[in-house]
This record gives sequence, structure tokens and C-alpha cells, in this order.
Amino acid sequence: MILSEIIENIGVLGTWGKTDREIAAICSDSRKVAPGSLFIAVKGFESDGHAYILQAIERGATAVVFESEEASACMGKPAAKDVTFVQVKNSRHAVAVAADNFYDHPSSKLQLVGITGTNGKTTTVTLLYKLFMSLGYNCGLLSTIANYVGKERLETANTTADPITINSLMHRMVEEGCAYCFMEVSSIGVEQERVSALKFAAGIFSNLTHDHLDYHKTFAEYLRCKKLFFDTLPETAFAIVNADDRNGLVMVQNTKAKVVTYSCRSMADHTAHIQEQGFEGMLLKIDGTEAWTRLIGEHNAYNVLAIYTTAICLGAQKDEVLLALSRLESVPGRLENLRGPKGLSVVIDYAHTPDAMRSVLKTLRDIAPERQLICLFGCGGDRDKTKRPEMAQVAEAMADRIIVTSDNCRTEDPEAIIADIRSGLSWEGIAKSIFIVDRREAIRTAIMTAPAGATILLAGKGHEDYQIIGTVKHHFDEKEIVAETFKMIMK
Repeated sequence: MILSEIIENIGVLGTWGKTDREIAAICSDSRKVAPGSLFIAVKGFESDGHAYILQAIERGATAVVFESEEASACMGKPAAKDVTFVQVKNSRHAVAVAADNFYDHPSSKLQLVGITGTNGKTTTVTLLYKLFMSLGYNCGLLSTIANYVGKERLETANTTADPITINSLMHRMVEEGCAYCFMEVSSIGVEQERVSALKFAAGIFSNLTHDHLDYHKTFAEYLRCKKLFFDTLPETAFAIVNADDRNGLVMVQNTKAKVVTYSCRSMADHTAHIQEQGFEGMLLKIDGTEAWTRLIGEHNAYNVLAIYTTAICLGAQKDEVLLALSRLESVPGRLENLRGPKGLSVVIDYAHTPDAMRSVLKTLRDIAPERQLICLFGCGGDRDKTKRPEMAQVAEAMADRIIVTSDNCRTEDPEAIIADIRSGLSWEGIAKSIFIVDRREAIRTAIMTAPAGATILLAGKGHEDYQIIGTVKHHFDEKEIVAETFKMIMK
């Protein structure tokens, strides 16, 4: 594509060099630059792409988009003699628009649905993808667990990828004949303008609780970034919001989109109520019709209702949607129940916020109130520290026994993380807790010492099959560890 077409509407302040040159690829990572590329220097959270402009040129970049005035010094370097430079006001916005231009506006050729909120994003988008695939549509998925183009699975690194990756994948979806794309939209992704040039057919709000304050610093800023997603939806889109969350209607105060509400507790456009539930699933009454789902828990009742509401907004038939929902399996690592010897139930869940852990523990307590409930959890290193004592308080209030351990300690001392968690416990909480840094040993201890018929929650890892220690990922699959421990018990 010609450079002048790529930089259209990206907020150009000035250009130096030819803009009628052919561009073979665009990228914002200098390590991925190939000959004939356009390199867009973006100021990141941890590093500044402007520091890598010369490296990008040495790797073959023939055009550079930059924001910082200091980067203009690169123009005088011998290596930059035949390179076109384009200055913009905001390089984050520029890379979003340029990616949309380069890949021929793929989001406008799909029915794109984005979901934002603290909890439930992965479950909702994954099951929406599976539901519409089961209804006969070819679909795409962009999620925390994996990306899909039709039935082809692709690995993922972030909840919301960078704009170039997003548009590249959507371009492939269009080429493969996908009609829909379902994607997670994180608050960080919104703040960093990763989705600012995309055209959404619908936006979903699940809930807003404590998370990501290591990045946003305040809850008000966290809320603002979530709300910004709905502020920018077009009037042709649907804004689908959880009316039971206190911030649900706040999200859509300034939206141009058509507002549609869903609720499990009050009046709304679409409603659901739990009739009964067990470890195998739950019976819901959705808009007056009973429907079975293999998911469990009130939080999943909200997820199922959000899926149903979205499908109806997109034109699907109610009976077809309810039938399809009854056949859907739960998402890996979300209330995944592993049954073992002595009547033990080990439940693996991704819950890593106070509210998510509260919801999961409540579900397990409601389903089996007579069983001893053991909660094993840790908190990630180099992340929001303020939620650590809060998670301890949730565990103390709702579990019979607590095991505090590690969870992706990264570059922090795991003992220090555990100390932060311990600070949230009362003396009574400490008395029913044990502290084991090694998560593998903690899991084995939880299972080996549990009384017959106990329920053991392993919270925080979910679908993850790794532990991050320092800056290195190590293989760590909780399902493997649970299976090994079950075998040890049965010997």
C-alpha cells in the first residue's frame, strides 16, 4: 500500500520525504521491522519506541512515524537519507488508524462485539464465539486464552493486543469469510487507544470491581477508561450493560449507541433468575423461559444472560439461542471441577480479584454447604498491591481453611507478597491459614490434608499453564499437579 494512504487521518503535523512510496508492512516493534516497512514509534508504558528509530531504519524501515520532537534528530543520520519521516500529534492514535487503513478497515466488514469489565470477559466472548459457530456462522475470537480465525487457534499474549495485531487478525477473518468477531477490551487497551479505530457493532459491560490499580492508580481513572469505550461507540451499535452493577448505567451516560440492559435482580430489557444449581450446571429462567446451562454460579448467570442478550441484539432467534446455550461447555480454567478420591472436588478458577474470588467461593458454598471449603490463592507480583489484603479478607470470611501461596511472583519477593496478603487477616484468619511459598507443594498439601468430601478452590491461575518467576515463564499446569496428587492418595 502507498504510504500516503496509510497515514490518512492519523493526525499528521508534518512530513519529510516521499509519501508516494510503497509500504510492505507496518509495525511498532523495531525487532519485527523488515525491508520496506513503516515503523511507528509509540511511547509505551515501559519503553519508548522513539529510542529504537535508528534500529528500525537499520533493519530496513523506509518510513517512520514519530511523535517526539527529539526523534527529528534521526533525520540527519546517514542511514536515514532515503527514509520518509512523518510527525504526528499522538503516535498511539496514529498506529491504531494506520493499522486500520493498512488492512483495509476489516472491523467494518465484520459484526464486531467487544466486552469490557473486571470479571467475566473471557467466558462471555469465548462462549459467544462458540454459540455463533454452533448457529452456523464462521467467527473470530480475540481473548485472553486464545485467538481464533474460524476454527484455527492462534496463541495470544495480551487481553487486548496491539492495533496492528488486532487488524491483521481481523483482516484474516474477513478473508476466511467470518461474519462475527468477539473480543475482550481491557481498560488498558482502551487507554492506550488499541481499539480507537475499530468499528463495533456492540459493546458489553459486565461489572466493575477492584483491579489494575497498579496501572490506573485510582478507581476513578479505571472507571473512566472503561466508560470511554462506550462513549466512542457509534449510534449504529448496541451498548449492552449489566443494570445490577452500580456503574452499569454510568457507563452509558454519554454513549450514542442504543442502550440495552440485562439483570438478574431487577427490571431490565432482559432478565434471568437461577431456579436450581449443582456441580453439573444450573437451571435458569431467561425472559420467562427455563433453560439449562452447564455453567454454575450467580456470576455465570450474568455471563449467560449477557451472551443471550447480545445474541438477541444481533438478530438471533430466542429458541435457537437457548438451545445452543444448553450445549455449551464452560471455558477452561473457569470453575473447572476435578473430582478425586475420598469424594474430593478440586475446582480450578482464574479468580484473581477480591470480587471474583468472593463470587466463586459463594457459588461453591451455595452448591455444597455441608462440605469443608478450602481456599488456596496467591497474588501476582509487580501488580496492584492494594487488593492483596482484600483478597485475604474475602478468603477469611468465606472459607473454612486458607492456604496462601505464590502466583506469578515475577520480580517481587514471594515472601513479601505473602506478607501483604497476611496483613489482611485477623488473628482468627491466621489461625485457620497456612503459608507455603511453593505453589506445587501448597496444592499437594491442600489435597493430601483435606477431609473426605471437601471442596478445594485453586484460585488465580485458571487456564494458565505457567508460573512467571523473575522474567522467565516456567511450565506449571495445575491440572497435572492435581492428577499426580490424586494418584498419590490412591496408592
